[in-house]
Amino acid sequence: MGKNGGSTYDFNFILGLLLTSLVLFIVFLGFFYTPYDPNKMEAALINKPPSLSHPLGTDNFGRDILSRVMKGAGTTYVIAAAIVCIGASLGILVGALTGYFGGWFDEVVMRLNDVLTSFPSILLALVFVSLFGPGSYNIVFALGLLFVPSYARLVRGEFIVLKERDFVNNAKLMGAGSLRIIFVHILPNTRRVLLPSLLIGFNNAVLAEAGLSYLGLGVQPPDASLGRMLSEAQGYLLDSPWYALAPGLMIVLTVLGFSLVSGGLENGQG
Repeated sequence: MGKNGGSTYDFNFILGLLLTSLVLFIVFLGFFYTPYDPNKMEAALINKPPSLSHPLGTDNFGRDILSRVMKGAGTTYVIAAAIVCIGASLGILVGALTGYFGGWFDEVVMRLNDVLTSFPSILLALVFVSLFGPGSYNIVFALGLLFVPSYARLVRGEFIVLKERDFVNNAKLMGAGSLRIIFVHILPNTRRVLLPSLLIGFNNAVLAEAGLSYLGLGVQPPDASLGRMLSEAQGYLLDSPWYALAPGLMIVLTVLGFSLVSGGLENGQG
């Protein structure tokens, strides 16, 4: 890529860092401070437009939208992070073992992996949540398991390549055991592809949580999440457009920011 292409990548990466820093600042601030109680209802403030006292307006229950976005974004981020932790941890373990040992173990596990990935993940999550009930814990568990195959396949591919490298052969000659080779010598060398995929996975988890909460299967009222707020705002798009604008914009900034950072990491920046 020429000089101009490199400059474009630099700009995208820096823009991604700025957007990501902005949304993370809002989320972390919301853990410790919100202008108002996010769940406090005020009959006199129902559907008020943005003002100095309520910069993003109020909702149909008179609750401050800024406070609910700050708290709701934190809820969505925590759920998304938990989903990625479950999916990535199990996926990395499965991918590392299958990629390193291969043979019949690899064939059996990856065929099961293919079966799981052949079904739409959101559809399986809907089935799971419908069976075990709505709520944050259920969608974390359901989506976490559905994220396993993608990480397993990614890490497996890296292990198949890296296990033939000289540094692995040298470790074997020095008497290193299989587990040490897997987790000390090979796994750290997968970070080049693993870090960007973790960011994209976080994006996907945010969108999945928002989708399930929008359908009423995720975070339950009166608690706020970005998807829950969009669901509550759908009946007020014409009369109170600010109601849906704030949570929607937060999702857009999140996805855009993390995507740009992920793209920068894939191109060797950061």
